[in-house]
Amino acid sequence: MQWLMFQMGGIGPMMGQTNVFFRYFPEKIRPAIERYQNEMGRLLGVLDGHLRDHEYLAGDYSIADIANWSWVRTHNWSGVGIDHLPHLKAWLERIAARPAAQKGIAVPFEIKTIDHGEGEEAERLAVDIRRMMQR
Repeated sequence: MQWLMFQMGGIGPMMGQTNVFFRYFPEKIRPAIERYQNEMGRLLGVLDGHLRDHEYLAGDYSIADIANWSWVRTHNWSGVGIDHLPHLKAWLERIAARPAAQKGIAVPFEIKTIDHGEGEEAERLAVDIRRMMQR
């Protein structure tokens, strides 16, 4: 339950704010971007520290892994790197290899841009989301 709450009270809201200021907000306000990217880096570091000694967040693969993975896998979209977090990277890869996870991220359609966070397709997606937010 604690790791599910970690996603709901930390990863989700902070990554959401990171995305707003890094991707969607029309002005690039560097202090806001840095504040949320730094907080995301801190939260990802907490996950990495826990995953140093655990294969999954709550012992066995659980809803806590699914909920956190669904957000954490998009770290590049938020401009947050994880090269210095080897346990988190291994966990992301472990879950991404699961057939159900692969199937889940292909619904309603596969969005590769979020994984990479850059390129023409990513910018088109960001523009579309900005328009949706302005409605």
